[in-house]
Amino acid sequence: MMRKIILPTILAVLGYGFWLSPDFKVITAGVAIFLFGMLALEEGFKAFTGGLLEKLLKRTTNKLWKSLSFGVVSTTLMQSSSLVSVITISFLSAGLISLTAGVGIIFGANLGTTTGAWLVAGLGLKVKISAYAMPMLVFGILLIFQKSKELKGIGYVLAGLGFLFLGIHYMKEGFEAFKDTIDLTAYAVEGYAGVFLFTLIGLFATVVMQSSHATLVLIITALSAQQITYENALALAIGANVGTTITAIIGSLSANFEGRRLAIAHLIFNATTGFVAILFIYQLTAAVDSVSAMIGIANDNYTLKLAVFHTIFNSIGVALMLPVIPAMVRFLQRVIRDDKASETSMPRYLNQAATGLPETTLAAVRQETLHLYDNAVGIIAGGLSLKLDDIHGSQPLEEVIFNSRNVIPTNIDQQYQDSVKSLYAAIVDFSSDYQGAMSSSQVEELFRLRAAGRDIVEAIKDTKHLQKNLSRYFLAENPYIQHEYNTIRMRLASVLRELHKVRNKKGNDSTIILSLDRLRLDMEEYDQNLNQSLSSLIRQKLINGPMSVSLMNDSGYASDVTRKLVMMGGTLFSHSDLTVKNIEQSLSLDDEELSEMMREQQKNAQRNRSDA
Repeated sequence: MMRKIILPTILAVLGYGFWLSPDFKVITAGVAIFLFGMLALEEGFKAFTGGLLEKLLKRTTNKLWKSLSFGVVSTTLMQSSSLVSVITISFLSAGLISLTAGVGIIFGANLGTTTGAWLVAGLGLKVKISAYAMPMLVFGILLIFQKSKELKGIGYVLAGLGFLFLGIHYMKEGFEAFKDTIDLTAYAVEGYAGVFLFTLIGLFATVVMQSSHATLVLIITALSAQQITYENALALAIGANVGTTITAIIGSLSANFEGRRLAIAHLIFNATTGFVAILFIYQLTAAVDSVSAMIGIANDNYTLKLAVFHTIFNSIGVALMLPVIPAMVRFLQRVIRDDKASETSMPRYLNQAATGLPETTLAAVRQETLHLYDNAVGIIAGGLSLKLDDIHGSQPLEEVIFNSRNVIPTNIDQQYQDSVKSLYAAIVDFSSDYQGAMSSSQVEELFRLRAAGRDIVEAIKDTKHLQKNLSRYFLAENPYIQHEYNTIRMRLASVLRELHKVRNKKGNDSTIILSLDRLRLDMEEYDQNLNQSLSSLIRQKLINGPMSVSLMNDSGYASDVTRKLVMMGGTLFSHSDLTVKNIEQSLSLDDEELSEMMREQQKNAQRNRSDA
């Protein structure tokens, strides 16, 4: 409803301004060109994020000071705190970074955005940057039409910088010409009334343009043309800083609970910083004068002094809020709860915010498939009449099996319907909808993740087939069939325990592949031993015909469960990028190699027996 009112109002104001003054058209065109340049620049940087940004985030967010530094550096390079905020929300929604790391990045982004004010005030207004804009636009547009993703990305970056420079030029020219028509300084308001009024104007302008950077450039160019007073410019800068949170809030509307927490943290930081800046604006102005004199800025160079002010009040905000980040995170986790935590069938990571980049889309699908596995593994444990906590615990599995001599009622069909089926369907739908923007290797990884989800679902169905006879025979009076079915329980429990260890292992992917290959070898060995044992039991008439048929069928189901869960683990539990993952998965044993190793083990065993 608000959008329907605001847009016509803005269009009407612009139309009236165009009619009132031709110079106003030049200024607004400059703003429009600048904003278009920012969009092109963002598009260019997105072309280089495939894999690189994910690696950087993982390596630079394990400590608070690292995430703060990442926010400063990335915003300085991209010249867009809004882009950094949206990317951070995407990674947080996909479960790639923690909330504390996300808050650190957002705080750093606020500090990094001050570099834009320095560049414009120190260089953009003193050099005829429009002369540099033209060749950038020519080369940029030429590269945009190339097929190579990298060349296209460079083209967008060059074109974006060209449009930024051109926009600054037109804003500057427009305000210079505007002086001859209307002197805006006549509308200056002194004292705290002016501070509050112009803070609101700066906030509104940033909400409309969705860019505090664009608002700041507009303020600096107006100040350089002496169309606004220095004091009012400071208040406008404060408003722009607070207004930039609207981008993060809009970005969080399609995010999960973590994304909403981050948006609120961003709002708290900017609102607190803005409040402190307004409260102590005259003391800060005096501090700006002192710092400017120390670094050689002339007393009447108000554009550079505005850049100094912007840096000082953002630095104060970081200094004030940095010590309270842990308390803020706890507060946000308490206030904004994981409303889907109790609904196991509801997706936790599949949301619009996670689709900002191909790698965050992949990460969201991976995290959701792990959620699917968490739901499924409890069902599989119940089908074995075992408690998942016991399987994941440290008690020897022989003791766990011995102590679990009661059937645990588990309606696998019902639990599958309640916590697996709809979740798996959501994963399939989500992965189908967003694969268009991915590279061929990323699409291949997406298909692997979907296959991992299918393996999980089929493992549940195999467990259902196994459950009927297992529940009957692991407590049977016949000690031989009881022993065989308890052995099946122990073998599958050992698979679940080993997968749990592999999932939480901090080693490289090579150790994970070795662990999974060991599981497959153990299961192959068990199958061969079972065949020999089964022949012996039948031959000695220790079990009857129906028992032997059930045992053969159920051992097959157990083998299928193991094979599917191991295949799933190879996809979900590895941490390398796509190239390394392909190499390492090629090193894992295929079925033929497993059979060959088993034959070699049997030959060695026979040789050892004959030597004895």
